[in-house]
Amino acid sequence: MRVMNIQTISKSAAARELRAVMQGKVVSRDDDDYARTRQIWNGAVKNQPALFAVCETSADVQAAVQAARRHRLPLSVRGGGHDWAGRALRDDGLVIDLTGMRDVAVDPRALVATVAGGARAKDLAVAAGTHGLVAALGNCGTVGVAGLTLGGGYGPLSGTCGLAADNLLGAEIVLADGRRVTTGPDAEPELYWALRGGGGNFGVVTSLRVRLHPTRDMLAGSIIYNWNEAGAVLRRYAAFAAAAPDELGVAVGVMSGPDGQPVIMVVPLWNGERRQGERVMEDVQAFGTPQSAQVGPATYADLLAQFDAWVEAADGYHWEIRTRWLPALTAGAADAIIAAKARAASPHCSIFWHHFHGAATRMAADGAAFGVRREHFMVEIVAGWKPDGDDGAAHRRWAQDLWQSLAPFALPGGYANLLGPDDREQAAAAYGGNATRLRMIKRRFDPDGVFTSATPLPQG
Repeated sequence: MRVMNIQTISKSAAARELRAVMQGKVVSRDDDDYARTRQIWNGAVKNQPALFAVCETSADVQAAVQAARRHRLPLSVRGGGHDWAGRALRDDGLVIDLTGMRDVAVDPRALVATVAGGARAKDLAVAAGTHGLVAALGNCGTVGVAGLTLGGGYGPLSGTCGLAADNLLGAEIVLADGRRVTTGPDAEPELYWALRGGGGNFGVVTSLRVRLHPTRDMLAGSIIYNWNEAGAVLRRYAAFAAAAPDELGVAVGVMSGPDGQPVIMVVPLWNGERRQGERVMEDVQAFGTPQSAQVGPATYADLLAQFDAWVEAADGYHWEIRTRWLPALTAGAADAIIAAKARAASPHCSIFWHHFHGAATRMAADGAAFGVRREHFMVEIVAGWKPDGDDGAAHRRWAQDLWQSLAPFALPGGYANLLGPDDREQAAAAYGGNATRLRMIKRRFDPDGVFTSATPLPQG
């Protein structure tokens, strides 16, 4: 009882302190807007934070970090809130909520965007697109730029621009001791190195400087193939991907169509010379006989909006995600994926993958914390179900079974942004040969383990 009273007093004291100094607001469990504030994409996450510090400035973030340490409250950081494992919400802790910090400023001459810590991918895509520029982002517009970038950031422009992390030029970060520092190639270079793939393990990133790229003739859209062609489509896709040009990025989804029946969806994006792009898009459509094909001139924001419609329709559903790295889409791997979708526990169980190739493979393995630079496919095994009393056991088992079925075809490790807290074996190999250096940097900048709710780092 005494421990409980001390904890309650400490939370109340932290809330009072923060309300007195923050420009943003503080939300506690008794407040009317608590439920709305704690809402994240994955409705299966039940964590109940004690406090939210909804920050508007870097000074707010500093105050929140210091209050959490002073009152011994565990903390977490929320940007876009898309982490499926719910690490943005620290149970009974203090959440540093960056969702109010979404400003994006573009310098078109320098080809640089300055992005606030809570900005989402669509915020940056629209701001850059206004100037005929594009940033290396993913496929979902509501994902936070900071979380995507710090973990690596796969996307359709990786062939020409590299990962999102490869385009990080610098960052402002609040460290575990409350100091605010600016990092880049010439300022705290070890911290800068770690931020490009090491996740939010080193502090709260309040601002990022991101390299932008000129758009060329951009073509994008979606092509949907009937399920009875699945095997042939994936075989042709695998052969095509082995020699795909850098200018083409393709995401593939094995998912359910509007009628609940399985389909293969191919989402290509071309950023290059127009006529060559049109020929390449014809080749992609020839993977099979399309059920529908909508490909044409588009902006990056258009591509994001296409995925966002699907994501937002399922907002609040329950989710479990596993991940594998495949060096190639072999016949055995493709068969395992097709068989898994055929026995999916619900229409919301899907498999997606992204092709890591081109410019992303040409960075040295030790050039950034994201250390696996060979060509591969990053597979997302997404189990989803409606929150209607289903305990999710069958759906989680489905994801686990496919994850195990792909093991014989997979590389060690996996994409850190999608690894769960218990995926220690994959985390151990997720950073290639960079694990020891990452652990050393963690001990230097966060020796007390304040930021322990971030993506998993290798143990050692």
